[in-house]
Amino acid sequence: MNGASREALAAARERLDALTDSTSVDAAKLAEELAAVTALLHREVSLRRVLTDPSQGGEAKAQLAGRLLGGQVGGEAVDLVSGMVRSRWSQSRDLVDAAEELANTADLTAAQRAGVLDDVEDELFRFGRIVSSDVALRSALTNKSATGSAKSALLRSLLGGKAQPVTERVITRLVTQPRGRSLEAGLDSLSRLAAERRDRMVAVVTSAVPLSDRQKQRLGAALAKIYGRQMHLNLDVDPEVLGGISVRVGDEVINGTIAERLEEVTRRMAG
Repeated sequence: MNGASREALAAARERLDALTDSTSVDAAKLAEELAAVTALLHREVSLRRVLTDPSQGGEAKAQLAGRLLGGQVGGEAVDLVSGMVRSRWSQSRDLVDAAEELANTADLTAAQRAGVLDDVEDELFRFGRIVSSDVALRSALTNKSATGSAKSALLRSLLGGKAQPVTERVITRLVTQPRGRSLEAGLDSLSRLAAERRDRMVAVVTSAVPLSDRQKQRLGAALAKIYGRQMHLNLDVDPEVLGGISVRVGDEVINGTIAERLEEVTRRMAG
């Protein structure tokens, strides 16, 4: 997001945080309602254009949102959406993206309250690895001709009772309502949101053999010192790296594997 949309999203995040700071608010229910709003805004293009029209007054748009959503979702969700449409958005699609992010954040807040946020982070990472290594599964989950109910049933058979309910909910929403994104991009976005709940960054660590607890602690401390933030490590084992480790933080890769060094030697010899 750029410009006005970025500012509007920041304000919406603050309102959501203030709301979910209250333990009286059911964060999981709020997530479900915000997800329903996201689906509505994605489906009704003309509506979201009206709600983001800069020529219309913010209060008028908030009142319209209240009339449409009142009785359909709870007061907290109505208040959040009303606040969002009072803001200016660079593109109408940005409003949908923001509503979806708030829905996922609310669900992750519920996981944090329950003390299972670490589990959710790990399950999102593992699910991503499973999908990337299983062509048939990825095809089934991204098949545009398959119905949402069929995909939900498949995910229920894979995750039901084996993963945290929050993990199953956010993945199911991503798969059944991809909105033009790749499955991998959506999972990465969910992982970043989960890390941000603890003000942490995510580091994807690939090594030839599993790291010991001591190695993980030392690596986490070193990365936290480099980036100035607590780091959550998603660990992957790939014998093809031959030795050492590869660390990816966002778009930055720190590669210390033997395979990488051999490739560098080969490149220099070829040059």
